[in-house]
Amino acid sequence: MAKRMICLDTNYLIRGIVQGTRESVSLIEWVRSGEQLIVPMPVWFEFLCGPVTENQVMTLRSFLSEILPFGESEACESARLFNAIQRKRQHRIDSMIAGTAIIANAKLATNNRADFEPFVRYGLKIF
Repeated sequence: MAKRMICLDTNYLIRGIVQGTRESVSLIEWVRSGEQLIVPMPVWFEFLCGPVTENQVMTLRSFLSEILPFGESEACESARLFNAIQRKRQHRIDSMIAGTAIIANAKLATNNRADFEPFVRYGLKIF
C-alpha cells in the first residue's frame, strides 16, 4: 500500500491529545501504518495558542513528519481559494489550511467538514 500524506486540521490536533478519542486512535494507527502526518503552519499556530501543556506539545510533535511552512506557493494557492469562494472572511484561515494541503498533495483530516467543503471543487481532498 502506498503511503499517504495526511494533513491535520487544528481540531484533529486538539482532540488528538485526548487519550481514547477517535482522533487520538487515528493518529496512532496512521503513524503505525507508516503514514506521514503533516500540519500547515497556521494549524500549528492555532494549536499552540492552547491551552496546551509543554508535554502535550512535545508528544503531539513527535507524531508529525513535518510542520509545513506557509510560503509563496501556499499563499498564492490560499488566495486563489479565498477569492474563488467569494472572499468570505470567516474562511481566511481555512483557505490557508486548504491551500497548504493542496500544495502538499495531501488529504485533509478534519472534523469541520462543512468549513472545508467549499474548497473541494477547487482541488481539496477531505478525509
